[in-house]
Amino acid sequence: MRVAKLINEPDAIVAEMLEGYAAAFPEIIKLDNGLVVRAKPKAPGKVGLVIGNGSGHEPAMIGLVGPGLFDVNVPGPIFTAPGPSKLADGIKAADNGAGVLVCVSNHSGDVLNAELALEDLEDEGLSEVESVILYDDIDSAPRGNEQERRGSAGLFFVWKIVGAYAEAGATLSDCRQMAERVRDNTRTLSATLGNCSHPVSGESIGDLGEGQIAIGVGVHGETGGGAMPVTTADDAVDMMLPRLIEDLPFTAGDEVCVLVNNSGSMTLMELSIIYRRISQVLGTSGISVHRAWLGPYATTQESAGFAITLCRVDEETKTLYDAPAQGASIQFITPDSEEVS
Repeated sequence: MRVAKLINEPDAIVAEMLEGYAAAFPEIIKLDNGLVVRAKPKAPGKVGLVIGNGSGHEPAMIGLVGPGLFDVNVPGPIFTAPGPSKLADGIKAADNGAGVLVCVSNHSGDVLNAELALEDLEDEGLSEVESVILYDDIDSAPRGNEQERRGSAGLFFVWKIVGAYAEAGATLSDCRQMAERVRDNTRTLSATLGNCSHPVSGESIGDLGEGQIAIGVGVHGETGGGAMPVTTADDAVDMMLPRLIEDLPFTAGDEVCVLVNNSGSMTLMELSIIYRRISQVLGTSGISVHRAWLGPYATTQESAGFAITLCRVDEETKTLYDAPAQGASIQFITPDSEEVS
């Protein structure tokens, strides 16, 4: 079944989206030859952060460029990683004189194109570039094979914490190590109640039947290990959260940040009811919540789905997570922080 979307020419979706988005937030971002860059560049001598990703997951990643977050986002076609030459352009645009960290979500196209981009830049003599492969989706590979897992909504925590670390003046090596540290303390599991559609073709993505829920969903609408009848919000959390807790494992005495990601068309009402149960289960397990974040971050068009992410934090990573940041769609201002300039 085709789904109607209010667009102009299908081939112009990404370009027109970027043009409109940048026009709406000129104080935070601007377009530079198809790259989304900070309107006010980071101070010289600080590490630049770059991400390249397929479009169609907004506000990721165009909404996470700005002070305390990314320096450059390299948007690719719908659900397709940007090519090596475009990614190389983004890396050069993010260079502030202290090196560039390229954050790569663990999908085959993203990884391959990042490797090729870095090879090209090395040939050009730009050597102060490192990459970090990131993953968090526990359904995509078993425990013990974490390096084979997909990147999904939980990479949110890497972006925020490493963004603050780079803004504070950490070195390139330290930023890469921090990204790995946060990655290794983060676990995500996603679910969906309905299929979505490709914004260009309008064709349905996924094969989920009416009245079903699928647990273990990829960021491109893959429905994972099968579907079952829709249950209550509490039942869904009770099926998902123990798997997350056991995977790291998270244990009594741990402190976590929680993300309940809206994958597209979930309401705040639903997300809040889901978080209510998460809070109850974590409390019973002796796991305390430092902060929670509910809302759209990594979407799959109009998918009626959500992701639960737990990120174990310590005093250093809590301070970095609480640091002020300002993207076009996501702002972090905590009671103890000052507004970013």
